[in-house]
Amino acid sequence: MSVLPELAQAMLQPEIYPEPTKKVTLMQTQMSFVFIAGDYVYKVKKPVNLGYLDYTTLAQRKYFCEKEVELNRRLSPETYLGVVKITKSKGKYILGGSDEAIEYAVKMRYLPQDRMMNVLLEKEQVTPEMVEKVARILADFHAEAKTSPEISYYGSLKAIGTNNDENYAQTEKYIGKTIAKEQYERIKKFTDSFTKENEALFNKRVADGRIRDCHGDLHAAHICFADSISIYDCIEFTDRFRYCDVASEVSFLAMDLDHYGFAGLSRSFVNAYITRSKDEEISRLVRYYKTYMAYVRGKVEGFKMDDPYISEAEREQTKSKATGYFDLADAYTRKKPLLLITVGLVGTGKSTVARALAKRLGLTVVSSDVTRKKLAGVPLTERHFDGFSSGIYTVDFTRRTYDMIFNDAGEILKSGDSVILDASFIKKEERLKAKQLADAAGADFAIIEVVLAENIIKERLNKRVATGSVSDGRWEIYAPQKEQFEFVDEVPSERHIIVNMSLPIEVSIVSLITALKLRLYDGK
Repeated sequence: MSVLPELAQAMLQPEIYPEPTKKVTLMQTQMSFVFIAGDYVYKVKKPVNLGYLDYTTLAQRKYFCEKEVELNRRLSPETYLGVVKITKSKGKYILGGSDEAIEYAVKMRYLPQDRMMNVLLEKEQVTPEMVEKVARILADFHAEAKTSPEISYYGSLKAIGTNNDENYAQTEKYIGKTIAKEQYERIKKFTDSFTKENEALFNKRVADGRIRDCHGDLHAAHICFADSISIYDCIEFTDRFRYCDVASEVSFLAMDLDHYGFAGLSRSFVNAYITRSKDEEISRLVRYYKTYMAYVRGKVEGFKMDDPYISEAEREQTKSKATGYFDLADAYTRKKPLLLITVGLVGTGKSTVARALAKRLGLTVVSSDVTRKKLAGVPLTERHFDGFSSGIYTVDFTRRTYDMIFNDAGEILKSGDSVILDASFIKKEERLKAKQLADAAGADFAIIEVVLAENIIKERLNKRVATGSVSDGRWEIYAPQKEQFEFVDEVPSERHIIVNMSLPIEVSIVSLITALKLRLYDGK
């Protein structure tokens, strides 16, 4: 890891700041040093040229600091306070001062990190009502955002083609590192064919004034639910990434919600935006723009691997993130929706697999545990240690639970989206009903059987009882459930994938996704 520049080291000292602060925390992006000092944040742009942005001169950094403040005040007026010059006197750096500026910083009010949408998503604390509020704010912002012939050009097929070509050219060096060659070719084929086949629609969007001066980088980490909703950190370094079809901006956040494993929230957000804006055409464009945006995120995360100022651990983390986004982009290219079901005994890790797959493939998770408790009218965290086949686990109540998850899955498949049913599916009859549901919806179908050694299952279940979870599974019901388990033999072997959860989830999920792609991505 490279040594921090002298200025960055100086700005880690609390005494440099005009406001009293006891501690300064540094966060980095590929293009900026961000210093959190108490109630304020100071953002200094790195002197880098990344091709798509150029901050190599002081004049350019000043210009883009000022533009950042101006543009972000549109959606976050109380957060962006202004541009502060940095001077140096008698060997000491000063924020402000009367001497000539040697650098500039954007000054912002600190936004609580625990209220960022990405943090709340990880804690499962984002509701449909919250994303619907964001949708309404965004629709109103887009309605007032600037448009012009110059801005509209960036929605043209020529401009879209340029962006796609640039994406693929800039990603070539990462083939075999963050993106597989087959993925690269599959995604490129999809975006090329979609734009050609929908030329009239893209032209109509331009003619109807749907290309606007947008935010340009609308993902979950840029939305804060504090006293009010703050949408911040828009793109200032190049107009062409900010000038886009509003459908592209909507799809960006929708894609990121998928990426966090919340495809249901993604649909709620898109539907709320369409209702507010009355822009029905967005539904025809979401799949394309989700693919494009997931690819962009994968590309940008890959760029970070080249940053000399990050550690090896951070480099590995960003590689994993890039791969996840490319997997998601690849998943959007599927011609048909996908219905997956988990199969396995209590405690094997079915829910862990379902959530991990959802994040990488944009699936909606429909959980039998959640559905059962909603049907029973009890809180999700309320424990029900009923005996096997008793209480809310009787044959009749289980039948109602499966009927409900099939109904929910059917509605999602009708919309063209993919689903994973997180349930035990120990009975062949239930698995065949799931397959029939997939066939009726014209969806691909596969069974993910999750297995684990009994001693590990027992350890996990005992820990679960102590810590709490939505599932009521415990060791006492393992043996009775095992006795009733009917082995999977009703689908061809290519539709039955076994996952051994004794391996780290990262390893298991990569192997599982590879198997799914090989067997299902060509619609076979």
